[in-house]
Amino acid sequence: MTSDSTSLAAVAALSDDLRRSMYEFIRRAGRAVTRDEAAQSVGISRKLAAFHLDKLVDAGLLATRYEQPGGLRRVGRAPKVYEPSDLDVQVSIPQREPVLLADILLDAVLAETPGESAGQAARRLARERGHDLGHTERGGLRGARLGPERALTCAQQVLERHGFEPSRDTPTLVRLRNCPFHPLAAKAPELVCGINHAFLAGFLDGLDAPAVQATLIPRPGHCCVELGVPQGTDSASGGAEADAPACAKDGDGPPPAPPGS
Repeated sequence: MTSDSTSLAAVAALSDDLRRSMYEFIRRAGRAVTRDEAAQSVGISRKLAAFHLDKLVDAGLLATRYEQPGGLRRVGRAPKVYEPSDLDVQVSIPQREPVLLADILLDAVLAETPGESAGQAARRLARERGHDLGHTERGGLRGARLGPERALTCAQQVLERHGFEPSRDTPTLVRLRNCPFHPLAAKAPELVCGINHAFLAGFLDGLDAPAVQATLIPRPGHCCVELGVPQGTDSASGGAEADAPACAKDGDGPPPAPPGS
């Protein structure tokens, strides 16, 4: 899937009617199209067509190469031709993650073990997928210790990228304002919320943050899971956690002080 910035740039490029008509013509052509053909398809000059085609190329929607029409050999330079790229554009506001959910469900169908229900397989694989994500993030962190508050800050940063819209309501509580699996969660809440909970619990395990828990607390209009430190748990993290940036990668942070300072 494309990044948000790439998807938005592609959508913006298609907001122009002429540009969108040329793009649709090229997709329907089933072959590479010359600049002259693209211009004729919408009734504009070759020069103006070049401007719009370049915008589509810059947005990643079209790919170019040089080729003689019909594969014929002619004297001189072959003209530039345009064809659809393999860019897959998906834009959703608020952000949704249907591909992640579909991947988990597909893996569950393929990897279901004897005596295991489809729902159990989906939750198991969701937890594994979340664990892999958390483990990858943990591998890039500086320092051996990850206290609860730093772990929640790191979780905020990662889950923001996945459309959960995390909100730090207290130093030890993160609520998720958006469900990236909606509207499927509304259709099958027990299944989808169970997968979501398993995914986030696995993420915390992979992050190696045992003091932080993912708790299933369904609320209308929000994600069904909260991340937080259970009441009664000592969340004091000490100076090491306070001084270290959350999710800081190796090489991040201020340069070392000079000798003798």
